[in-house]
Amino acid sequence: MRKMYAACAGIDVHKKNVVVCLLKVDSKGQISREVRSFGTSTGALLELLDWLVLSSCESVAMESTGVYWKPVFNLLDSSMEVVLVNAQHVKALPGRKTDVKDCEWLAELHLHGLIQASFIPPREIRELRDFVRTRMTLTAERAKHVNRIQKVLEDANLKLSSVATDVLGVSGRLMLNAIVAGEIDPGILADLARGRMRSKRPELRDALTGRIRPHHRLLLQTHLNLIDGLDEAIATLTAQIEECMRPFAELRERLTTIPGVGNEVATVFISEMGVDMSPWPTFRHAASWAGLCPGHHESAGKRKSGRTRHGNRWIKQVFTQAAWSAQRANGTYLQAHFRRIRSKRGPRKAAVAVAHSILVRCYLLAKTGDDYKDLGSTYFDDRAKTAITQRLVRRLKNLGYQVELTNAA
Repeated sequence: MRKMYAACAGIDVHKKNVVVCLLKVDSKGQISREVRSFGTSTGALLELLDWLVLSSCESVAMESTGVYWKPVFNLLDSSMEVVLVNAQHVKALPGRKTDVKDCEWLAELHLHGLIQASFIPPREIRELRDFVRTRMTLTAERAKHVNRIQKVLEDANLKLSSVATDVLGVSGRLMLNAIVAGEIDPGILADLARGRMRSKRPELRDALTGRIRPHHRLLLQTHLNLIDGLDEAIATLTAQIEECMRPFAELRERLTTIPGVGNEVATVFISEMGVDMSPWPTFRHAASWAGLCPGHHESAGKRKSGRTRHGNRWIKQVFTQAAWSAQRANGTYLQAHFRRIRSKRGPRKAAVAVAHSILVRCYLLAKTGDDYKDLGSTYFDDRAKTAITQRLVRRLKNLGYQVELTNAA
């Protein structure tokens, strides 16, 4: 049953200003409205808060417009209920759209309980989420610079990446530093190899014979400096993330028992969905919110595209990576699930299906507090044992064999 309000407001949020419509319901059921505009500085938003509090406003609704909703949410959240709305769910008709009409429409929908609140985690989870997302962004940026280094090496006729698996490993970094310092002798560069790379010195001498020009050295130095700065920032964020994860260490440890789920995947799950699964009534709601289930597009009784929705791109990214890792875990349910889908629909769709299964298991472990129990690699065969037996017998008979089945002792 929807909650009734004596007074509520709708806020149309922009970068420089917000337009607010306040609706009040009197004892006779008559609705009065008042529209005001405020700036988005802290002082102006405090004036907005004072006005809403003096007007006995119980709840406000606003669209999730970029990052501009965050200052408004942070100031209002401690004094009243704040409902964040997906803009696609309350979109106004073209030709009838103004800032005033937008806030009035939001207020009307909110008053009558016709909008669905977006998921906003607690403050400590939001802070953890910011750290984790920033680290993921910096890690992706670091990978781009590594690729650019390989591009520069190719341009200089240096085939280091053909011999060394990791160009920025211990041996590779020593060689790159020497190249930047002006060394061009392939023999001297190859002698900088360490560990198992020393056995590849003949191949390294050939790979490090190139045409290095001054601009190559400058580019390499630039990318190496940026990578060093990113490594330092990532290490700082990682230390802060571990500090924030201390209260959730037990849940993260249980999540890592799922094949394909390591500390980073478990950390992303907790930072994006929190530890309280009540916002999602079932695992199906959680998978839909994350965008790891087929979408619905049906019209006139015809099923059209069922491609997955955008969902939460951070969850989709790491859980798809976890799926590719899980399909290599021998003797597990997730590997059997991947192979079963891959044989019918290809590896990419199989990876998304396994990512969905991993997310469902993370959701259930977080919600119930149970430990993970793997169903085993024979789960699908055991579930349809009779059908599989009949199909194989029929296939052998079609090939001209006589088949007699006996139970194994």
